[in-house]
Amino acid sequence: MRAAPARPALEVVEYTDPMCPWAWGSDPAFRRLRALLAGRANWRRVYGLLFTDEDDAPPDPAAETAWYARHVAGISRHTGAPHARSLARVAACSWPSSLVAKAAELQGEETAERVLRRLRESVFVLGEPADTLPLALSVVRGVPGLDPVRLASDAASDEVRERVRADAAETRRPLPETRRPLPEAWAEPGGSPHPGTAKETPDGGHRYALPTLLLRSGDARRLVPGWRELGEYTAAAEELCPGVLDAAPAPPSPAAALSRYGSLTDPERRLLGEGAWPPPGAVQVTTGNGPVWLCPEEAPSHPAVARTVDGRAANRA
Repeated sequence: MRAAPARPALEVVEYTDPMCPWAWGSDPAFRRLRALLAGRANWRRVYGLLFTDEDDAPPDPAAETAWYARHVAGISRHTGAPHARSLARVAACSWPSSLVAKAAELQGEETAERVLRRLRESVFVLGEPADTLPLALSVVRGVPGLDPVRLASDAASDEVRERVRADAAETRRPLPETRRPLPEAWAEPGGSPHPGTAKETPDGGHRYALPTLLLRSGDARRLVPGWRELGEYTAAAEELCPGVLDAAPAPPSPAAALSRYGSLTDPERRLLGEGAWPPPGAVQVTTGNGPVWLCPEEAPSHPAVARTVDGRAANRA
């Protein structure tokens, strides 16, 4: 009998939310880290519900939207991530996008990544958060390889709702079962505008800041919370599993990178591909502070191409 393949020694847990601007700004580093650790680590996403239906409605929605748009633009100055030219509203709730993102995991890793990306882009490219189930299902329609009928069914299922509920509960336990603290979750290290200090919740508890990566190998663990440079994540992985990044793949060609991910921001295309940019057929979408590039296969179904941006259609390279 053939022995079962050995499980990777490293586990990476990503605490995130589709509507989180810091998580959107972390996509370049996380995408590169996943590529470096491909086949060498198990990577699990946990959806933390940044916006919940328990939040009070704002007394002045227009004023809150204007404030939040400035807040996101300020984060973009740190991360280099695009932000929408205008924001329709602050996301009312993270449940719908989290349900759709979790349901997409049942259709495979690559499909789930592209679905999550479209959900993020609903806020930070389109400016209309996918904060209802119809909006979340609509914005991901046409993702290559996605079965939309199955997605809608799974997103409405009790099974997926319970998975998201468990994710939210896990995010709100930033201490291990022994109740011994993870010191990194409570510290405020220098060098990051979003150091990732654990956030207090309305019930007096705490949750991980979003995003946070928890890396584990056996009984050892390293927590890297908040927004960080790629080197901090690779250093944590190497510390836990020396040699895990040996012979890691080099960045692919621009065309291969764009085809693999479907869409790339300028920070991502510099980190995830090597060579002259843009590749043939790439479609450029204008945002409030920089382009998003779509691959030829992704562009026809992408909602940013179906509308005009600043009075112009998206541009094809």
